[in-house]
Amino acid sequence: MQRWRGLEDIPQDWGRSVVTIGSYDGVHRGHQLIIGRAVERARELGVPSVVVTFDPHPSEVVRPGSHPPLLAPHHRRAELMAGLGVDAVLILPFTAEFSKLSPAEFVVKVLVDKLHAKLVVEGPNFRFGHRAAGTVDFLAELGATYDYDVEVIDLHVSGEAGGGEPFSSTLTRRLVAEGDVAGAMEILGRPHRVEGVVVRGAQRGRELGYPTANVETLPHTAIPADGVYAGWLTVGGESMPAAISVGTNVQFDATERTVEAYAIDRTDLDLYGLHAAVDFLAYLRGMEKFDSIEALLLCMAGDVKRARDLVAAHEKEKDAA
Repeated sequence: MQRWRGLEDIPQDWGRSVVTIGSYDGVHRGHQLIIGRAVERARELGVPSVVVTFDPHPSEVVRPGSHPPLLAPHHRRAELMAGLGVDAVLILPFTAEFSKLSPAEFVVKVLVDKLHAKLVVEGPNFRFGHRAAGTVDFLAELGATYDYDVEVIDLHVSGEAGGGEPFSSTLTRRLVAEGDVAGAMEILGRPHRVEGVVVRGAQRGRELGYPTANVETLPHTAIPADGVYAGWLTVGGESMPAAISVGTNVQFDATERTVEAYAIDRTDLDLYGLHAAVDFLAYLRGMEKFDSIEALLLCMAGDVKRARDLVAAHEKEKDAA
């Protein structure tokens, strides 16, 4: 899959293509319907598929300080899109100047002059251009002038998550913030992930017999509510069942909020300085302060057993599917 950052990265000889545009944060199951349809139509038409997205999130430019927590960084979104069969991802730097392009100017500058769109696939609520004034109807009107078609896909998907609310990035962020990682997983179609470099912490886990990877998360990451979780720690392509702690270490009166993962039964790892990903499967309990270290250790042993069992059950179920 090709990855372009800015219009100038698009090859000069780029031909016609099928395009879809959006932030696509999380690439959740609703997004997958639109992107999957764009890929399908591109193959039918014999042209490449392109996803256009933005960095930073448009809200941060239009309303500074309002950047939402991100469900996936751009490199992760690109990986997920590649898995859906996308041929190219274009990340447009979203600047104040860019935000002032009218809907018609956006279409000409991006879709017509650079990507030579043959078909544009979007959801019904897609908005674009200055003050989000452009609609899918206007996009279709311009298509009659500039020789492209528009296909609107209903991305309405719902399930148990959020009490039956339609799946969306906003709902997913809310569930993650509440610690409902199982609900977030239903929407995403996979566990919610946070990632970053493993840094040195207070090393109390090591002293207690449970060495953890202290992951310095990327800016604006959507981090689950404080608590203990079951999931996985992935480093260098190896995914290991893990018990995960999120929050301040109340037992030792720490003040810094951290994401720490103990790779179950792995006390031999030296991960400092390596990039790691933490995937959240299930919420186990909230943060507690115990009367003694012995009581803490007893609870941690229970956390690890529950995490081990939950991950094993999930992997068995996945293998059987």
